[in-house]
Amino acid sequence: MKAFWKILKRYVAPYRGYVGGSVVLNILSAIFNVFSFSLLIPILQILFNISDTTYEFIPWHKGMPFNEIANNAYWYVSQYITEYGQSHVLLMLCLIFIAIVLVKVACYFGAAAVMVPIRTGVVKDLRMEIYRKILTLPLGFFSQERKGDIIARISGDVQEVETSITSTIEMLIKNPILIVIYLFVLCRMSWQLTLFVIVFAPVMIFIISFTGRKLKADSAEAQKYWSDTMSQVEETLGGLRIVKAFRAEKRMNGRFERVTEDMRRKNTQVAVRQASAHPVSEFLGSAMIAIVLWFGGTLILGDRAVIDAPSFMAYMAILYSIIQPIKDLSKAVYGIPKGLASMERIDVILQAENPIQEAQEPKSLDGFRESIRFEGVCFRYDDGREVLHDIDLEIPTGKTVAIVGASGAGKSTLVDLIPRFYDPASGRITLDGTDIRDVRISELRALMGNVNQDPILFNDSLFANIAFGKQDATREEVEAAARIAGAHDFILEKEDGYDTNIGDRGVKLSGGQRQRISIARAILRNPPILILDEATASLDTESERSVQEALEKLMAGRTTIAIAHRLSTIKHADEIVVLHEGRIVERGTHEQLLALGGYYRKLHDMQAL
Repeated sequence: MKAFWKILKRYVAPYRGYVGGSVVLNILSAIFNVFSFSLLIPILQILFNISDTTYEFIPWHKGMPFNEIANNAYWYVSQYITEYGQSHVLLMLCLIFIAIVLVKVACYFGAAAVMVPIRTGVVKDLRMEIYRKILTLPLGFFSQERKGDIIARISGDVQEVETSITSTIEMLIKNPILIVIYLFVLCRMSWQLTLFVIVFAPVMIFIISFTGRKLKADSAEAQKYWSDTMSQVEETLGGLRIVKAFRAEKRMNGRFERVTEDMRRKNTQVAVRQASAHPVSEFLGSAMIAIVLWFGGTLILGDRAVIDAPSFMAYMAILYSIIQPIKDLSKAVYGIPKGLASMERIDVILQAENPIQEAQEPKSLDGFRESIRFEGVCFRYDDGREVLHDIDLEIPTGKTVAIVGASGAGKSTLVDLIPRFYDPASGRITLDGTDIRDVRISELRALMGNVNQDPILFNDSLFANIAFGKQDATREEVEAAARIAGAHDFILEKEDGYDTNIGDRGVKLSGGQRQRISIARAILRNPPILILDEATASLDTESERSVQEALEKLMAGRTTIAIAHRLSTIKHADEIVVLHEGRIVERGTHEQLLALGGYYRKLHDMQAL
């Protein structure tokens, strides 16, 4: 349970005011419930005329014991019976009983109502914490985790935490209060009976805790199957065109059916164990009631009765009331392990270490004036595979440097090191002589604009996508950027113009249109450093021409690092760097490299064919 209390301290602490209100209202609810049951004793005595006890008034004192309060209450009842008769007093007691019950249920409702902001708030805070963490984690983390698995954790696992943990907070506040108050009253009524009852509590706790430990292990495995399911759904949606093209529907159905069947079997085990909570607690509670009836009967029927029949009936009513809180606690104990299993999966994200750390005393950047330099840079992934080897490279301001090479040569990795999406394993990268690890990450990335092979657009309007990098952009600025990118005309052809929603990942636009929106976004940001990652590689010839024209306008007067697959798009670059198996093997202008007759000439001749 240590992990559970850590979660409460971590997420419920900001809502301690609501917790305090719930505690007060639950105490009042329990007290009024006890009063309502206490009224049963004089009511039963009047109905059956079985009490011949004479009560004497005891003067009121501060901190008067429970027995003296009860004695004086019964004395008042006996006085009223003498003065007004049994029928009138019975009616009065019943009306008081109704009033007390009304106040009790009002407190009960209030205690439940003040818990709602805690449940909803904790879930919202947890989702926001995961989302913020996702935004801060480096790209390397997501190369090792499946997107579907991450989606499953922020959806299914958080939902399970809400169902299994936050929903039990109310039970953990209310039920101990009820149990303590009821036990106190029961002890005052008959300590012999109460001691007899307490003997059976450890048996119930042992049975519940044993099943709960097994439930946590099963729940963790069930949530893993849920992640596998979400991952397959995400893969299918992303590759639906290929699935249909290769007529692989049956194969995909088979894969999905296998994982969902595994999840069904595991969820069945979890559900059966969780469903056993109520029957087990019901049986234990009923058995306890039956045994207490037998033992209480011996106390009443014996030669030296220690409790009378009306008091015993009131005792049994209060004892029955304590059964439900115990049942609710058992449900909480069964439910908490499921939530803890989900929380462990969520913590894989929340507790993931971010190797891209801000310097303790970061230096401020005042623009970009000289050059970007790679000095002996090496990079390897976590599995030890080395991608870049001893890279030395200078990119002067205002120049265009193209990076070419075969797939897997390390081109994208090299470029990703500049905005610190990754950090080199050794060596360093400097900007105007300052190690980029010593400057503020936000200031470093503010100098850069990206246009990728696959334009990253969002399910929003054209205006919002262009203005994504400049939140205070005006309509005039957005339109000016769109004109430079060659996007203004086709935007105006849309029914809602710049307010047109482009769908998920810009699905309502053609490839060339998506790329021009991406270029307009970079133009609006007006960065001094431009990174082009095969920006025209996936376009047809006509679209490539229009996009290339837009890129040339964007590149004018900027420092540009361009990853190129089609060599024709970078032949005018100031320098072309050829990568092969993570090493720089050639560098120079287009004409120089052709004349060299090496690896670049080979790539050029292959494309010429």
